[in-house]
Amino acid sequence: MTRPTVNPWLVAMVVSLATFMEVLDTTITNVSISHIAGSLGATTDESTWVLTSYLVANGIILPLSGWLAGAMGRKNFFLACIAGFTAASFACGASTSLAMLILFRLIQGAAGGGLQPTQQAIILDSFPPAKRGAVFAITGVTMIVAPILGPTLGGWITDNFSWRWIFYINIPVGIGAFIMVTRWVEDPPHAKAKASSGVDYWGLGMIGLSLGALQIMLDKGQQEDWFDSNFILAMATLAAVCLVAAVRRLWNQPDPLVDLHLLANRQFAMSCILIFMTGFVLYGGSVLLPLILQSQYGYDALLAGLVLSPSGLAVMFLMPVVGKLIGKFPARNLVVLGLLLTGSGMAVTAHITPQTDYNTFVIMRFFQVLGLPFLFIPISTLAFQHIAKEKSSKASALFSMFRNLGGSFGIAIAIAHLARRQQFHQTVLSANLSRTSPVLQQGLEHGTRVTGSLAGAQQHLYGELLRQASILSYADTFVLMAVLMGIAAVAAILLLPYTTPGASDGAMAAH
Repeated sequence: MTRPTVNPWLVAMVVSLATFMEVLDTTITNVSISHIAGSLGATTDESTWVLTSYLVANGIILPLSGWLAGAMGRKNFFLACIAGFTAASFACGASTSLAMLILFRLIQGAAGGGLQPTQQAIILDSFPPAKRGAVFAITGVTMIVAPILGPTLGGWITDNFSWRWIFYINIPVGIGAFIMVTRWVEDPPHAKAKASSGVDYWGLGMIGLSLGALQIMLDKGQQEDWFDSNFILAMATLAAVCLVAAVRRLWNQPDPLVDLHLLANRQFAMSCILIFMTGFVLYGGSVLLPLILQSQYGYDALLAGLVLSPSGLAVMFLMPVVGKLIGKFPARNLVVLGLLLTGSGMAVTAHITPQTDYNTFVIMRFFQVLGLPFLFIPISTLAFQHIAKEKSSKASALFSMFRNLGGSFGIAIAIAHLARRQQFHQTVLSANLSRTSPVLQQGLEHGTRVTGSLAGAQQHLYGELLRQASILSYADTFVLMAVLMGIAAVAAILLLPYTTPGASDGAMAAH
């Protein structure tokens, strides 16, 4: 292993600063869509492409970042990503039309897509295996806390300044990160630019089309009524056909853009599946809670964000604690504990009622994220335990791709399940309110006294039915996540090795 001449903890902090900025942008715009639509003269549905365009470009670049880092040199690639992301952030803030904003969000997502895996690869090469658990605590803050804080920060900036400042705040951070990376980050010999035998344009095109179509399908599926829509059907078909073609192409290449042979390592493959599940529950839960708070409990964007923020602080506190535990306990045990804690948190949240108050929601969110540090750090450590240093960039790209895809699937499945369960509960509740039902008669009598008319009472009662159906559907969706975490815990027990990373990695350090 090549040791950096600069303190490796400083290197870790510097590269994490740039990545924190990028991950924050995956959620910071979520609460500002209506403001953007009003400012640029677009509908809210049209403005959701501000989110989709970023995710699509980000998802396409993620798996390619290992190859790009090898072609350009890892440090040069990282600097190019920071510069591109910062410049695109300025252009997003200065956009005067929705088309301009979507274009620059595409560029911002493409530039940002290389930051996460490259940060991880730099950190892997900066520390010996025995210390990776502790340093993954830093990357964990980047990957877990940033999306939690994003909606709160975005809501506060939008309410007090302008939606444009959610992009402008990236500029000083990006400039500072660029300067510090230039000064303090070094490329080890295996990470310097290498001569390439040529670009596999066929493989590049297949990967881009497959991941782009998949991201669009997941993001727009519920809005377009999934496979009842010809557009979603076309995206799904394109994604499937191009994915099969890309896998066949990449598997037979001597130096592929995306090294799928890494998945032949069972420990790495299982770690990718588990980080997919971590992304699933992190992003799925982060979308569900603000939605129910704003739609059913009347919270504004900032107050909904403040429900999530205290849990982010709790995660920041737990990260270094778990980082120290990783060298003392089998990683499999910590992963199973994290899955069970997260699943229990989702199960607790399923007990929401129309009377649930702010403090209770804060506590529920705390239990939801309590297990995440026990997932991200041990899973990341296990994933790279037996990966050769010259493969670190491509392994990081593949690992990051699984995490982000988990987030996309988590959001899509949560929203789809929510809609279907709401229809189910609305039907069941309506069926129980027959004309002779005492509950219906009491409700109408009370509503008539409150509203002064039978029509007003009926409208009030129907609104209450919809609210209860909606709350029950959210509860069902949290139960679904709890069940998935339980299944993942069983899989981890059966398939993860019973090892303590750092305790027997001396040979790897010299590899």
